Amino acid sequence: MVRPSAGPMFAALYGELTPHAWHDPEHDAYQLFHQRSLAMGWLDGLWGMNDAGWEHPGAAPGAGLAAWFQVGAGPVPGDRPLPVQPFLRCAADTAERVGRLRVSAVQVLLPVQGLDPAARPPYAPVPSMQTVHWFAERDPESRTAVEVAVSGGREPAVPALAPRLAERLRQLDQDVFVCGSHEAAGPQDLLAPPFDDSFWNGPGLHGVVLRGELVEWSCEAVGWLAETLADLVAGLGARSPLLLTVARAG
Repeated sequence: MVRPSAGPMFAALYGELTPHAWHDPEHDAYQLFHQRSLAMGWLDGLWGMNDAGWEHPGAAPGAGLAAWFQVGAGPVPGDRPLPVQPFLRCAADTAERVGRLRVSAVQVLLPVQGLDPAARPPYAPVPSMQTVHWFAERDPESRTAVEVAVSGGREPAVPALAPRLAERLRQLDQDVFVCGSHEAAGPQDLLAPPFDDSFWNGPGLHGVVLRGELVEWSCEAVGWLAETLADLVAGLGARSPLLLTVARAG
């Protein structure tokens, strides 16, 4: 079963982007992201291009926004996750094409409303689990402490999902993200996104913070975690966009 178009997906990379001396400013974020998406076969399949940039007028002062990307996520097949992992890979590739990127946090708007848990087949109730072994071959020293903020905006039910969300994560046969603790969160725990509240379901009044270890600090690992959390939260009854922020702890 193929669902209708999922909705807008937005990624913000925070940290430092030091442009190469030879970078041509005419090759902007939109152009490069579009070309990378097209080259990898992701454009007009997994997503349709909306906008991108290095700076954003809505970014909080001092937040350290390095780059941002906005697409329209395409229909999500029943046996596939939201395409967050390729989306963030494409975003990182774009930024790294023009300079040296050091990421401190990744923020993604997840169109959970485009997922139908009932359409998931028995062999893939959480489709991202089909790719979990991609992270099996890695340096054991690469594990990184992170804080994961999941905000439902004005949706008041999200904090109540925290215990069940943490439990379902622990029940999965994976160690990409090992959750150590969880707690309800409010606006003070959320990095304000660059976009307007009307774009999702903001402001970020209700959410949860998960603390634990990520298998490695990479956009691929963050993307896998985002895909997994989107399906788990949808399975718990959420039907509105979620704002996910994954930041290195300490």
